[in-house]
Amino acid sequence: MHIIITDAWLAKSRALHLSSLKLLAAGVVASMLLMLGAVAAYHWVFLEGVRQGWPGFGSVARLVTQGEVDSKEVYMRENLDAMARKLGEMQARMLQIESLGERVAGLAGLNPQEFRVHQGAGGALISGRDLTLEELAQAMDQLDMASGSRVDWLTVVESRLFDQKIQRTMVPTEQPVAGGRVGSPFGFRIDPINGRSALHTGLDFPADTGTPILAAAGGVVVVQEVHPAYGNMVEVDHGNNLITRYAHASKVHVRKGDIVKRGQKIAEVGSTGRSTGPHLHFEVWVSGVPQDPQRFLAAGETMATASLQVSKARLR
Repeated sequence: MHIIITDAWLAKSRALHLSSLKLLAAGVVASMLLMLGAVAAYHWVFLEGVRQGWPGFGSVARLVTQGEVDSKEVYMRENLDAMARKLGEMQARMLQIESLGERVAGLAGLNPQEFRVHQGAGGALISGRDLTLEELAQAMDQLDMASGSRVDWLTVVESRLFDQKIQRTMVPTEQPVAGGRVGSPFGFRIDPINGRSALHTGLDFPADTGTPILAAAGGVVVVQEVHPAYGNMVEVDHGNNLITRYAHASKVHVRKGDIVKRGQKIAEVGSTGRSTGPHLHFEVWVSGVPQDPQRFLAAGETMATASLQVSKARLR
């Protein structure tokens, strides 16, 4: 294609040669410019019409944006449903914790009903219905309050159970001589030395010299001395005006002021003091009054048997 351009003023002519490729490129560029111009004009007119409130533009804008709004609502609904399901699972777990808390409260010596009363209502369990964002936020606030109160209550229960455990460790229920048999029981008997009737204020455990003497419970050594009648003697204070006494030892491994644990070796069997042969003389005193140690030791055997039965039941 040839185009001749003539300039009348300069009396000149110029010839342009356009190939088919150049014409095609020029057509494409012109089309793109025309399309961009049309889009820009439509966009400006559309926005101006919406801003100015021209008739018909508001409904067109709603139709254009409706799809985007619908997709956002679907996305939000899916997320709300997922959160509601998760919240329902958490509420179900809270009900399980509440049931467990009641049982543990009973073990701690507390009234299980106090646990439910103390917690109050934990809010309605989330069902399969659609929830609004406000309802979901309210349910989560209720769950947060309920979980906080349950933590506080279970902390009290834990403290009570810990106190009970400490108290159990401070009660002399451990055999002071492992596997030892009782020789002379608590009560009145004929004294083996003078032949008169006298109160025997403890239990005698015959054993070989050097046999370990174990602390019947945890406590603090308050006496460690050589007594004319008791020989090498140790007294352990367990609190609550409860004291145990271990007499006639051949050797003592603790001193006054030492803290001892249940089952700890504190001395060795001997025959020191007023004794007719190697044995441990074991006494339990409560508020300054001698008690029958066999009652404490029997209680320890009962607890050990019960614990063994519970362990076997769990294994089954």
